[in-house]
Amino acid sequence: MKTCQRIVVVGTLASNPYAGMAWMMMQIVAGLLRLGHDAYYFEFTSDWPYDPVRQMKVDDSDYAVPYLARVADGFGLAGRWAYRRSYSDNEWFGLTRARAEQLLAGADAVFNVAGATRRSKEQLDTGRWIYLGTDPVLHEIAYAEGDPIVRTLIDEHDATVTYGENIGTPRSPVPPLPRLCAHMRQPVLLDMWSEMQASRDVFSTVTNWQQVGLDIEFRGEMYRWSKHHEFLKFVELPRRTSQLIELAMNLAGRKPIRPDDNEAVPAVGIATNARELLESNGWLLADAPSFSMDPWRYRDYVLSSRGEFTVARDLNVRLRSGWFSERSACYLAAGRPVVTQDTGFGDNLPTGEGLFAFTTMDEIVASIDAINGDYTRHCDAARSLAREYFDAERVLSRLLQELGF
Repeated sequence: MKTCQRIVVVGTLASNPYAGMAWMMMQIVAGLLRLGHDAYYFEFTSDWPYDPVRQMKVDDSDYAVPYLARVADGFGLAGRWAYRRSYSDNEWFGLTRARAEQLLAGADAVFNVAGATRRSKEQLDTGRWIYLGTDPVLHEIAYAEGDPIVRTLIDEHDATVTYGENIGTPRSPVPPLPRLCAHMRQPVLLDMWSEMQASRDVFSTVTNWQQVGLDIEFRGEMYRWSKHHEFLKFVELPRRTSQLIELAMNLAGRKPIRPDDNEAVPAVGIATNARELLESNGWLLADAPSFSMDPWRYRDYVLSSRGEFTVARDLNVRLRSGWFSERSACYLAAGRPVVTQDTGFGDNLPTGEGLFAFTTMDEIVASIDAINGDYTRHCDAARSLAREYFDAERVLSRLLQELGF
C-alpha cells in the first residue's frame, strides 16, 4: 500500500457558492493534504452556476471561478483546484486541462460528493470512482425501489460511502447502496474554528425553511425532506425557555417554482404566514444570505453564537440513519454546545455533555437548561467531542483504511 495517495474530491462548491458547501468540501480536501496525500478539488458540471450578485443561475463563470480560487486559497489549496465549464465551451480554469485530466486518470481515489457529478455524462476518465453520500436515505431508497436514474448514477461508482452511520446495520431499516465500503462523518479542521467566546446570548442555526421535490415513499409511508415540517413540531419552543433562539434563513418572500429553474431541490423561501407564526412564538430570524455566501463570515456567525439548536430531516429522524450535520460538527469544533434532533447518531456519538439529542419538547428544554446551568463545562465537552470524533485527520485516516488504502 502506498503511503501517499493521489485523491481528487469532486463537488459543486463553485456552482452552489454557499458557505456550508465550501466548508464541507474544503475540510475534506485540506484534511487529506494534511495527512500527506496528494489531494485536489475539481469541479465540472453541466448545470449553470448560481451567481449571488445577480441572484440567478448564469451561463458564465464570472463569479464561480474567482470565488473558487479565493476559497481554495483560504484553505491552503492554491494550485490544487480545477474547474471545467461543461455547460458551455468546456474551458478549464485553475489547473490546465492536460494536468487535470492526468491527475483524474491517475488518481487512487476520486470522491464524488453527494453523487452530484455524472462520470459518463461528463466523459471523465478517472481512477477509483467513489460515491460520498453526505445526504443519506434518499438515494438508498430510490435505488432499492428501482429508480432508473438513481440506479444509473450509483452503478457508475466502484464503491460507496455514507454519512448515515446506521445504514447497513440492524439499527436502521434503510437498505444500503451496493458496494458500501465505509461509513464516515464530516471531517473538521479544528484549528480553523477558534475557541473565542460567544458574543451573543443566542442559540442559532443556519437552514432553509422550505424545500420541495424530494419527499419519498418507503414501505407504504411518506418521508419528508424539508426541515420546516420538523421545526413546526417545536414552534412553541421559545415560549418554553428564556434562552433566545435564532433561525438564519433566506427571508426573501416565497417564490414560485418554475419548470426551468434547473434546481434539484428548489428552496421556495418563507411564506408571510410562516414568518408571522415564527415571530409570534418568539423566534429570532436572521437573513442568512447576508453572511452565508462567504465561508469566513459564516464561521463568524457560528463563533458569535452561544450554541446551536436545530432539527433534522424527517427521513433521517424516523428511519434512524445515524446522520449528523456537518454544520453541527463545526459548532462543536468551535466549542459551542449543540442540541439537535435525534437521528440515531447517539449510537455512534456520546450525548449528554456538549451534545444533546432530542425527540420531545421537554427534552429540548431540559437540554438547554443543562447547558446554561454549567456552560463552561458543556463548551469544553463540545470541543473535546469534536476532537475525538470529527478531527479531519482521524476521520479521513479511518475512511481510507476502510476503503482499503
